[in-house]
Amino acid sequence: MAYTPIDKSTDYFNTKLYTGTGNSNAQTGVGFQPDWVWLKNRSATANHHLVDAPRGITKELRANLANSEADDNQLITAFGSDGFTVGTSGSGNTNGDNYVAWNWKANGAGATNEDGSINTTKTSASTTSGFSIVSYTGTNSTATVGHGLGVAPKMIIWKERGNTNDWCVWHTSLSATQVLVLNTTGTIASDSNVMGTLPTSSVFSIGQGTRTNRNGGTYIAYCFAEVQGFSKFSSFIGNGNADAPFVYTGFKPAFIVLKNASTTQSWQMYTWDMQPFNEFCTTSAGRLKAESNEAQSTKTAFDMLSNGFKMRTDAGDINASGNEIIYWAFAENPFVTSTGIPGLAT
Repeated sequence: MAYTPIDKSTDYFNTKLYTGTGNSNAQTGVGFQPDWVWLKNRSATANHHLVDAPRGITKELRANLANSEADDNQLITAFGSDGFTVGTSGSGNTNGDNYVAWNWKANGAGATNEDGSINTTKTSASTTSGFSIVSYTGTNSTATVGHGLGVAPKMIIWKERGNTNDWCVWHTSLSATQVLVLNTTGTIASDSNVMGTLPTSSVFSIGQGTRTNRNGGTYIAYCFAEVQGFSKFSSFIGNGNADAPFVYTGFKPAFIVLKNASTTQSWQMYTWDMQPFNEFCTTSAGRLKAESNEAQSTKTAFDMLSNGFKMRTDAGDINASGNEIIYWAFAENPFVTSTGIPGLAT
């Protein structure tokens, strides 16, 4: 059995739940200084807000909207050694409302990467956790961009910062000319101008379209490689039965995103910390939707197990018979550590 290089998943990914106060509100206990924070109001209709270190803490994008980047100097006011501070913005700190913030560690603000035909403005990469944040400027000519991971990514999410343009998602279950859109419920579409060629251990390709390569357009790309015992990017075929597939990840999931790629369905986001009951296995899961501003809802979905998850629903959005359900997941703790000892709760 292959062991994980990451014994403590929360050194690189962690979920933080908090309650807004309306005043400056430091959130500690993340376990590291985050380089990417994705936060959402769970209590109310509100957008998903994304902030990262390469773009700077005053710049925010909204995962559920095609809108261009916005300035908000009171959404997140600081990244700290053990978390982040939210300011007075109602987007991240409405008094009494409940929030979730997903946090990833890369490598700070990053530096120029010259591996591709386009030199990146900044590439912040963690080869240990398989995550990088890449900032670059498009040319509208077929090009390559360095991602800094040292292995080929399994998933890439792009957004043009300065224009209204959809979020593009390439996932390892798709071909090089296929794409999904994060801010819609749409199914797989063909678009050779998003990428066109599969990524390598050093670069990803971009075509001549405005989604990833407008001449003079500024872009951010979130790149994910798979790390044994820490992250998994794959798919399964639904069976339309409440006794649904077991999906092996090699770890107990802390965070799972599911998308029925075969038909029009939501991006379903589940976090162990948002479970309504403090149980090891529960089919009643707290859910948010990446393309929607809806508040958290509860859905019968799956059991979270020590080495994966077991689907417990015949719902068409995540288990339609014969449909391909793609997923990405991050660990709460590995099934087996680097020394071969069974993983412990983090």
